[in-house]
Amino acid sequence: MNNSALHDARLALISTGAPYLTTPTCIAIIVPVLLLVFASTLAHSQEVEDETKPAKLPGSSLLAIFPFFNRRFDFINSGFRLTGKNIFQFNLLRKTVVIVSGETARTEFFSNKYFDLTEGVRILSGAIPIIKGVTSGSQTKRIATIHKRLQALQRNEPLTRLMPQMLDDAQRMMGSWGQSGQFDPFEKIYEVTFQTTIRSLSCCEIADDPVMVARLKKLYDKLENGTTPATILVPWIPTPAMIAKVWATKEIYDIVTAAIKQREESGIERDDTLQMLLEFKDEKLIVVGFIMGLLVAGARATGSTACWLLTFLGGHHDWRDKLREELEHLISIHTLLGDEDASLSRRLSAIPLETWESSTPVLDCLIRETLRLAQTHTAMRRNDGPDAYIDGKRVPAGAFAVYPFSDVHLDAAIYPEPYKFDPSRPLTTTPLGYIGWGGGQTTCPGQRLARVELKLITAMFVLGFDHEFVDKKGAPAPLPTPNWNEVLPPRGSCYLRYSRTKVAL
Repeated sequence: MNNSALHDARLALISTGAPYLTTPTCIAIIVPVLLLVFASTLAHSQEVEDETKPAKLPGSSLLAIFPFFNRRFDFINSGFRLTGKNIFQFNLLRKTVVIVSGETARTEFFSNKYFDLTEGVRILSGAIPIIKGVTSGSQTKRIATIHKRLQALQRNEPLTRLMPQMLDDAQRMMGSWGQSGQFDPFEKIYEVTFQTTIRSLSCCEIADDPVMVARLKKLYDKLENGTTPATILVPWIPTPAMIAKVWATKEIYDIVTAAIKQREESGIERDDTLQMLLEFKDEKLIVVGFIMGLLVAGARATGSTACWLLTFLGGHHDWRDKLREELEHLISIHTLLGDEDASLSRRLSAIPLETWESSTPVLDCLIRETLRLAQTHTAMRRNDGPDAYIDGKRVPAGAFAVYPFSDVHLDAAIYPEPYKFDPSRPLTTTPLGYIGWGGGQTTCPGQRLARVELKLITAMFVLGFDHEFVDKKGAPAPLPTPNWNEVLPPRGSCYLRYSRTKVAL
């Protein structure tokens, strides 16, 4: 072990949330990690040349791979440039990760039934709260049951019952903003979507308590912000970031289990998702895993999409006006006689689910374009089956395969001027040329709920407010371009100035 390797490893650990560790302590923590790196390097040096093996990314130090976690878009594009290949691989300690791109690779990636999304996201992203047997280490049967329950929630009857509740939540929160003002949409709109997601995926005991909802949001923010290279690479090391994540996970678990216990002991039935789960008589691990795990995906993905959509409309008033006209038309058709002066949430609730899903072409293309441009996803899978071959290159059993959405969504050959927000783009005929909701074997299991949630929140805001994108001082400003290294823009970098319309919330 040389001094430079130890120095690099110590710097890496310090940069991930343990700045006060002494050199002796660092040595005690780092030596096992370096041994793993050395063993992995030795194993690779003894491998026989194989034409099916993806090109290896140059550079093997811990610092060289850290950008995979905090600047993934740049890291992946750099890998393609450095290797000169459309498929390359690198090692995360003893984990092999294969990055793929191109139309053939995309088709084969999304059609492989042995590629496990849950394990890919859990291990490579580290964003899912880890509780053994609840959100990790779950049997395949439990995961399948959770997905079945999510499908049950999205059937016509339960989804129809949820819509007025989500609209009431949105109206209550938006009504507290006053007649006019200015806010960061990635805070205020995100708060609204977090509330409606809690409403959709948990229970009245939590959703009806604004203090509890705010507490949960802070805890999930801690999980998100506490995900560092160290917490993913060496989760057994008790860095401050890992300790914070573990504690936040415990608090979330306590809140969810307390709500379940309260419902069971009260004997009072409520019209919510928890009641549905309890009526299925599933084991408690499934109920807790459903709520804790799906809240992460629902809040992050739906929240960021809603924020970006309303931000884009703040700089594209022509599209905002087209959308408003579409929504006003639907309200005029479905408002009952005598309800003309009813609250906006009540009038929107009168629009049937089928109409929201089939008769909003403007809103549909706005959501589609927002997902294409601003959902900076990277699909992650673990190969749970036999060795797989993508575009002729081998993905060993147990290895991870990664496909960046930018490969297709920012492809100028498919989407001219790819960084331009243009909802009028025609639908592409390229195979899997749009993967905003996933593709092939793995599409988003909660997309029906997410679409409805996005439409209701957007409708409430666009009908209730005029708005425009501004800078911190309130002056009109050019719209930001999404940074594909981040899910959300830096806090305090985006603002919307708003004023109430004549429509009564």
